[in-house]
Amino acid sequence: MSQTEAREGAVGPPSGAARPVRIFHVDDHPAVSQALEYATGEEQDLRVCGSARSVPEALEAIRRCEPDVVVVDIAMPGVSGLELVRTLREERPRLPVVVFSMWDEVIFAERALRAGALGYVMKSEPVQAVLRAVRRALAGQITLSEAMTTRLLGRAAGVVPPGDEAPDSIPSRLTDRELEVFRLIGQGCTVRAAAAALKVSPKTVESHCGSIKRKLGLRNAVELQQRAALWVNAPPS
Repeated sequence: MSQTEAREGAVGPPSGAARPVRIFHVDDHPAVSQALEYATGEEQDLRVCGSARSVPEALEAIRRCEPDVVVVDIAMPGVSGLELVRTLREERPRLPVVVFSMWDEVIFAERALRAGALGYVMKSEPVQAVLRAVRRALAGQITLSEAMTTRLLGRAAGVVPPGDEAPDSIPSRLTDRELEVFRLIGQGCTVRAAAAALKVSPKTVESHCGSIKRKLGLRNAVELQQRAALWVNAPPS
């Protein structure tokens, strides 16, 4: 992991707190939550205080158990982890969030940071990498892989690094919200269901669908659903 850092002000539990840091984990794969809980059991300063398998369940539980940091996956049923990151930034701006996901960091890490996350760790990394990211997030520091740090610095300098997101890839052509709608459509959601998940009107979702179709050269809703389903079900890089 790189040592990319950005001070965000005081976050996490008060300094000198005797109790372990309370981590809330959001992932629809129980085995991942179990692995994180086992790993924190080996640490003196970290404990998993709860877990959830969906964003609505997570929001309710987080309000109840008051964790010090949240670790969240992106690929969730219904509302994605990115929406949870945005919601937590609005509701609890001092609560640090780390993303732990199998989805390619080239596509999603920058989106996660824009949403409010303080770290992005791929699931191909050992679970100890997540614990390091958690500790850094509590100190207000951002954690990214060395490769992703290089990419972001290259983009800032106007240089497209080798292997960076292709200009004609689907994610590069869609806004964050359009990508959320595209993902929900690919999961089989109707316009009304997608609107309910994103807490917007069906008309807003229809507008996003129209924009997606124009950008991807799709003629109708059937082609949109087919393309979205193919993208959602493709193995992550």
